[in-house]
Amino acid sequence: MLHANDNTHRMFVAEQVGIIWVYLPDGSRLEEPFLDIKKIVLASPWIGDERGFLGMAFHPKHKHNRKFYIYYSYMDKKKAEKIRISEFKVLASDVNKADPRSERSLLELEEPAANHNGGQLLFGLDGCLYLFIGDGGKAGDPFGKFGNAQNKSTLLGKVLRIDVNRKSKDGKPYRIPPDNPFVLDPKALPEVYAYGVRNMWRCAVDRGDPVTHKGRGRIFCGDVGQNRFEEVDIIVKGGNYGWRAKEGFECYDIKLCYNSSLDDILPIFAYGHSVGKSVTGGYVYRGCESPNLNGLYIFGDFMSGRLMALQEDERENKWKKQDICIGSTKACAFPGLISSYSKFIISFAEDEAGELYFMATSYPSAYAPHGSIYKIVDPARRAPPGKCKHKPIPVKTKSKHIPFAPLAKTVLELLNEPPTIKPPNTSSISTGATPTTSSKKAKKPASPKSSTKLSAVKPTVSGKKRQVKGSKTKLEPADEKTKAPKVSKASRVTSLPDRKGSQLTRAKKKLLPKKTAAAKEKKQKKKGVRSRSSL
Repeated sequence: MLHANDNTHRMFVAEQVGIIWVYLPDGSRLEEPFLDIKKIVLASPWIGDERGFLGMAFHPKHKHNRKFYIYYSYMDKKKAEKIRISEFKVLASDVNKADPRSERSLLELEEPAANHNGGQLLFGLDGCLYLFIGDGGKAGDPFGKFGNAQNKSTLLGKVLRIDVNRKSKDGKPYRIPPDNPFVLDPKALPEVYAYGVRNMWRCAVDRGDPVTHKGRGRIFCGDVGQNRFEEVDIIVKGGNYGWRAKEGFECYDIKLCYNSSLDDILPIFAYGHSVGKSVTGGYVYRGCESPNLNGLYIFGDFMSGRLMALQEDERENKWKKQDICIGSTKACAFPGLISSYSKFIISFAEDEAGELYFMATSYPSAYAPHGSIYKIVDPARRAPPGKCKHKPIPVKTKSKHIPFAPLAKTVLELLNEPPTIKPPNTSSISTGATPTTSSKKAKKPASPKSSTKLSAVKPTVSGKKRQVKGSKTKLEPADEKTKAPKVSKASRVTSLPDRKGSQLTRAKKKLLPKKTAAAKEKKQKKKGVRSRSSL
């Protein structure tokens, strides 16, 4: 999920199967997709399959040149599995539609295995395109004497940096930036910017402090580990990030690890598999709405569902971890709050105003319509009213709008509600939002993990969104000044059509005894009335 940085404040949400949707600032979704390349993209319904549509980036001058870039898996005519990085253009006649005929392939790489496909694309402040390529898959990077990641003559297991605004003299559809670190090394490919990476999943550029601009331009990445450790890195020019010699701070390949020429860059943070088994990199918060979160690097874990934050300690030159949790019994004691979000955290996002989101699913398959989008909000301290207003440039739309329709109240709406006759429900689990017509099963509450108040946002393909009452938590006492974010839940993304008859009606029908139901239906037929459940 990303924005085009064109002052329209639209968000573009891509699905692994190869389809991209446009969401407008009011939360509504356009009925027609921005791009649909499902027929080209290699994806499957296998649980945990890492192939598919994996990344996207808008050109820094997209507003003027209409260009954007995508990263996806596909199978060539010889049945070889590859990844492709391509350039596309948006139609001149409709800013909400990509031109499917404008694809220009920039780079293709054959994948030795189905996993470790990387997938991140982003533009740095230097205007160059950075590509984050996995090590080729399998386990332990078993390719060659030192593995792909330590071999600078292959593009696998690397961070690449290219200039997409120019073509090279040797016929490549991009130019090698002259200051790339290994352009003069005959044993290295000139595209390589950094190496020794395993499978970096989700990287982001720090906008910098809103006032001092400190930290601006740093690139943060989560690098998925092998058997023991997950890590977070800051990418630097020419850096060796250690894989397969090291995993996190520890040795993985003993011989490589003690090689004096390794000279690797250590992660800013690593955690063991008792915490989580697959890091999902996030963003440094630089938004306006939640001032206490400024400077926190917020990320998560795909397998455990943990949300975490790192805070920089400049004196000790360290990053200290704080858990962000929904579900603490003490924190959720406020009546009417719930504490559930989908376990498998897929990715993070930043909107044009700098506010943060994360995406998660309750079933980790590309074809399962169970994805949700959550907005991170800190209810403990909000920006003053009117401070964070922005005026999006209006966009002409030709497609039908599927409106945002909240089906549950937010925490602030609950607080402002007049007292009702019924006593408030104090259970953080039983006050979950009513399932929408298209939902197939209710979500399980998230288990308590630590301390941050979150409230959430879920987009459905039927376009209807629902907001789930936020759970209340606070950040751990590692830094009492930093309060916890609240997460707000949008709508369920699904490409399945709505079924006729409501979920509630179907549930009631199941509860009726067969004889009673048959008698009731017979009686209604005599009256010439059709039951809702038979529609």
